[in-house]
Formats: sequence, structure tokens, C-alpha cells
Amino acid sequence: MNDELAKLAELFGNRSPELRSLPIVSGFDAFVDEMISVVEERSDLSHWIPVPTIARMAEHMQAAAGKSSLREIVVHETAAGGCTVNLSDGTATLGIPMHIFATLGEPVHVAFQSLLDKCASYRSWGKTPGRTLALEFSDGKYMLSAITPTFDFTPEHLDAMLADGYYQECCRNASMLVLTDWSMFPHMTACWQKLNSEVYSKLPRRLPLYIDLVDPSSRTIIDISEMLDTVSELDQNVEAILGLNGVEANVVARVLGIPTVGDSETEIATQAAEIREELKISAVSIHCVKTASVADSTGSYAVSGPYCAQPKKSTGAGDRFNAGFCAGTLLGLAQREKLLLGCACSGFFVREARSATAEELARFIHKWSRAEV
Repeated sequence: MNDELAKLAELFGNRSPELRSLPIVSGFDAFVDEMISVVEERSDLSHWIPVPTIARMAEHMQAAAGKSSLREIVVHETAAGGCTVNLSDGTATLGIPMHIFATLGEPVHVAFQSLLDKCASYRSWGKTPGRTLALEFSDGKYMLSAITPTFDFTPEHLDAMLADGYYQECCRNASMLVLTDWSMFPHMTACWQKLNSEVYSKLPRRLPLYIDLVDPSSRTIIDISEMLDTVSELDQNVEAILGLNGVEANVVARVLGIPTVGDSETEIATQAAEIREELKISAVSIHCVKTASVADSTGSYAVSGPYCAQPKKSTGAGDRFNAGFCAGTLLGLAQREKLLLGCACSGFFVREARSATAEELARFIHKWSRAEV
């Protein structure tokens, strides 16, 4: 794979300026995130050890059952969050013109300002952003989200937001569309159906549409089934690409009657193909901590990414994978190249705790090809 990565580094370095003329329209979630470590042990005011893994945190919680307990937390950062926000930060930093429609608040919450300064345009489609407490561990993150503001995102609300025609105009001029966070918006299936009939069916060409569900584990099987039917319907007017992490892929698989799997390249490549075949959509992508896959009409592909055992930041890593995959889609790259670009975006992010510029990403891929990351 080293030669493949070296070629990709050169290819992306040469072609990344094209991204500046390939706009994306993204929506609709925006959250204010608090990045948190849970303290395992504190020795003095300056020195403490974090709870290392989700499994260890589960042990602490199990031991407290029937007794109650308290753990110190350290809040490292309060930051802009949400899939639309994080993905848009990744794509805008690569130079892609982003048009964001999201629950940014009225007035727009100050946490989002640095992102919005990078974007081509934005509209707030919600009075109050959501809030997430992101507990970060070496093997992943456990997020607790307050989603009450999303309850107001209804088809009637969407009608009001579409009234000025700006979203439709941006979509007509876009090179790609993104829909994120179905799981935390109770009325989003109906909203997607409205967008499909009133906006996407009227586009001058069939655009790629990247869909990030967010973990749907808390939703009913009936809700998930109806949403998946709607994703299939979307593909009549757009090229629907369903992007899932490993947990989300297994939830979808269970609903569809497909076997759940681990995270090996072979397993997730097969699962992506089976989900795509069942939904009859353009593509399905699955990204895990160490691997990623995609299936489309040409076949099923999988790669291993540049794993980082001690990430500086993990919340938002999947969204940066999506950003890289979207960039590869805009450039018309081969499916393995899209996966590697997504893995590189995520790999840079977990090491640097920020999104990569196009130049930085090309250098990172080159270092990856030399096993220097």
C-alpha cells in the first residue's frame, strides 16, 4: 500500500486546488460540545491519570450500582460540534466552499464563529443549538447529548426555512450535498421526504448526497426502517452515499436482517456490499477505528488507516473521515483513494486535534506512505 499512498499524496497535492470551485451544501445539526476526561486518580493539583478506556469506566459505574458514586471530570475544551459542523470544518479547511444550514442558534452561538469564518455562507435554522458532553477515552468516546432543541425541526419548520429559496439556490449550484444526524432529530425522516420531493427532485443534475445518520441505537426499529426506506427513495433523485461507523453499520444490518460483523477489512467490505444491495442505493461506506470500506456498483473495497493509539482528540474524527471521503468524491477519485483520503483526514485530526489544510493532508499521506506517522 506504500506505493498507492505515495501516488495518492502526489495526486491530491496536484488536484486539491480544484476543490475551491466545487461547493458543498450541508445540514442540519449544530451542537456545543464539551470535551471531557474522567479522572481515575489524582496525586496532586497538577498531576492526575484519566480513566483509560470505556470498559474501565463501565467497571466504575457497575461498582457504583445500588450505592452511588462520584468521579472528578476535567473539561478540556468547549467547542463547536455536531456532524454538519465538524464535517464542514474538515471540508472548508481543505478549501471547499461550504454552505451550511444548521441549528446554530439565534443569535448564532459564539462557539461556531471560527468555522463560519471559513465558509462561503451559512444560515441558522434553529433558535438553540444542541449540547453534548463528550467523555473521551483511549479506545473511543461516550457522548451524552441534550437534543430537546431538535424537537422543533419539523416539516412545518422546514417549510419556513425554505421560504426564501436560498437553500434551493445553493443546492442548484452545488457539486455535492450532505445530510447529517438523523438520529437526534425525531422528525427528520419526514423532513428528508419533503426535501426529496420539493428540492432534490427539481435539481438540474443528479448530485452525490452523503448521509451520516449518527448512532441510531436509541431509535425504534420502525423508525429506522422508515428512514432506510426514505434513503432508498432519495437515490431516485441523487446519488445517495450512506456513511456509517462500525456501530451504526451493525444497527442498520440488524434492522435489514444482515449479519453483524467486527472491524476487519474483509468483514466490513462484505457488510457494506450487503447493506448497499438491500437498500439499492449508489454507495455505502463504513469507517471503523482502524479500517474503512466502501461498496458501489463496481464492487466492494476496504483499507486500513493510520491508527493512532493515543489520540489528542477523538470526538469528530469520524466527521473528518467523512470530509476526506467527500473531497475524494468531488475530485472523482477511485473508491480506494476516497477511503485512504478519508482515513488520512481522520488520522491527521486525531494527532493534531484540528482539521488539515490540503497541503498538510498531502504531506501527511506522504509521511504515511513512508511509515512516519
